[in-house]
Amino acid sequence: MSILNLILAIFLPPVGAFLQVGATKHFWINIVLTIFGVLPGVLHAVWLVVTEQKG
Repeated sequence: MSILNLILAIFLPPVGAFLQVGATKHFWINIVLTIFGVLPGVLHAVWLVVTEQKG
């Protein structure tokens, strides 16, 4: 887990998700979640970074 990815996942969830998984379905899900509310987007991005999902 990269500290930079974790920080970006908290402050800019779609950027943190993109750096972790690229332009996959998880990235697009994160954008939708962030549009609906920042907290769901942050939680999803942090989950992606912590579980170390790769594309």
